[in-house]
Amino acid sequence: MHPLQPIGRGARIALGFLFFVLFFAAWGFATLGGFVSPTFLADPITMANDGFYLLTEQGFLTDIGVTVWRVVGGFVLASVVAVPLGIAMGAYKPVEALLEPFVSFARYLPASAFVPLLILWAGIGELQKLLVIFIGSVFQIILMIAVGVANTRRDLVEAAYTLGAKDSGVIRRVLIPANAPDIAETLRLVLGWAWTYVIVAELIGASSGIGYMIINSQALMATGQIIFGIIVIGLIGLVSDFLFKAVNRRLYAWRLA
Repeated sequence: MHPLQPIGRGARIALGFLFFVLFFAAWGFATLGGFVSPTFLADPITMANDGFYLLTEQGFLTDIGVTVWRVVGGFVLASVVAVPLGIAMGAYKPVEALLEPFVSFARYLPASAFVPLLILWAGIGELQKLLVIFIGSVFQIILMIAVGVANTRRDLVEAAYTLGAKDSGVIRRVLIPANAPDIAETLRLVLGWAWTYVIVAELIGASSGIGYMIINSQALMATGQIIFGIIVIGLIGLVSDFLFKAVNRRLYAWRLA
């Protein structure tokens, strides 16, 4: 093992799986061995039983579907707004000077702090939850894309102008294609953050969703159900991350060459 030395796909999968095995083994040892009270942390077997109960008796699949819809809806709204603004900020310095101070300010504001205001403005329906995810994602995407576009290789831009390209052509034929893989990677990373925002949105004023189940389980001291909900979020995020990576590899195989 040497710094930055690549490993094979099989070894990568095996090592990733090994960590999960060690994690669950340590968890089982701590809980089933009596080192941690079940009041504070359920053991893996109890968690699995509680998960089966939620799926078969409590309609938890519906909660999962509702939460996925909220994440996808809020994230798509943020992407539709943020990607063009990020490209404009990176390409045009006046736009950057106009928007960067506010975007840099807004991206430090926690989305959870907006929940009381959003409930006043939009009620406790779906719009409020979509807006929490939107606020938590949009400013991060804008700034990350703007930085990438602004750092586009100058020789590519100058070559396009030399060949007679107009400003719009430089954006369409140079800046966007050159940064498309990085834009896709930015969206993949921010999608993971969107999952944290949806749970915050569902903890207050929700009647469905994974976060709603978690807060109800807390009132019942059902730590097994809480842990199961957390694990479900992690599994969905892991699957979406792998899918995003697979799509990016297929669309931008030339970048990996």
